[in-house]
Amino acid sequence: MSSTNEQSPELPHRIAVLCYIYDKQGRILMLHRAKPPNKDLYSPVGGKLETQLGESPWECARREIKEETGLDIDPADIRMQGIVSETAYENSGHWLMFLFEVTRAVEHSELAFVEFDEGTLEWVEPEKVEELSIPDTDRTVIWPMSQSHRGGFFGVHIDCRDQPFTWTLEQEMLP
Repeated sequence: MSSTNEQSPELPHRIAVLCYIYDKQGRILMLHRAKPPNKDLYSPVGGKLETQLGESPWECARREIKEETGLDIDPADIRMQGIVSETAYENSGHWLMFLFEVTRAVEHSELAFVEFDEGTLEWVEPEKVEELSIPDTDRTVIWPMSQSHRGGFFGVHIDCRDQPFTWTLEQEMLP
């Protein structure tokens, strides 16, 4: 892990949320994406913050969960688990992502749909996630950190300007 202070290319900066939702068996809800970014890859439910509306990360997480699953999550059932910043992801943009976990188990019957324009929702056993087509930054950093910090908190910066990318653990509170 390392960090660099070199100048980053001028790219758009995007703010987004990722939301980790689990069922009673501990499976995670993953979206097999049909659209960019990360088309044809798997990711947790999530999306971009509506910054022009002044949307908070918590509001965004609840909105994205509602839009992508039909679930109306009570604010008491969601907590911020981590913050991930990425420099020059796929040389297309810088990202600031807030990671949330739904703290209650979700029943499969609560999902309003499993297929929609963004892709297909699938319940996946945590040990099988690494076998899925997921972004390299997720496989190496975000997924393992989200699993080891359930109930805790972490902050990570990933620098994608060079390959292999480098990353720095900025802060953590273990569960």
